[in-house]
Amino acid sequence: MKATWNGTVIAESDSTVVVENNHYFPADSVKAEYLRDSDHTSVCSWKGTASYKTLVVDGAENADAAFYYPTPKGPAAQITGHYAFWKGVTVAP
Repeated sequence: MKATWNGTVIAESDSTVVVENNHYFPADSVKAEYLRDSDHTSVCSWKGTASYKTLVVDGAENADAAFYYPTPKGPAAQITGHYAFWKGVTVAP
């Protein structure tokens, strides 16, 4: 799978984990140079607290478009160390 935004591949992996129709990419498959820290968080009742990253590609920003669960709850343990994307990021084979 590939995650693409603004014409740039942000992440690519043959071993994503699918949860609730989101492909979670292993952290080492995500190009960290396109990620910037964000203070935004949200809470899922069964996965726990999500943290976010803003995508920055060629000077364009997509605020909070990458998310991950630093310490997911037990039922979501398989997404530890993985990122998912939304807000206009295309995820496709």
